[in-house]
Amino acid sequence: MEVIKDVSKDIEKILDMSECYAKRAVLLKQDFPSLAQSYYNSSTTCLTMMKDFHNEIVSIINDYTKQGKETPAPMAAIYNYLHERFIERAAAIRNLQDLFKQ
Repeated sequence: MEVIKDVSKDIEKILDMSECYAKRAVLLKQDFPSLAQSYYNSSTTCLTMMKDFHNEIVSIINDYTKQGKETPAPMAAIYNYLHERFIERAAAIRNLQDLFKQ
């Protein structure tokens, strides 16, 4: 399923943006609090987008299974690998966001 690979690439880009925004929020917090808050808000919005796309991928896989089709092993392997990677990246980004909130 090519669409899963495509959406996964988009999720990766969204996580990159979220991380960048969270880092900028932390760096700018002291000198430019309003701008830093905007970066923080953008970072949290990106994580929400990531969750939405992730839910869509899960829905696609579930629909595939409901149609009586077995999920191909390579597709499952790719999903599992990317899922773990995205969870780890999102956790690291949340840590940066928590630094901003302190």
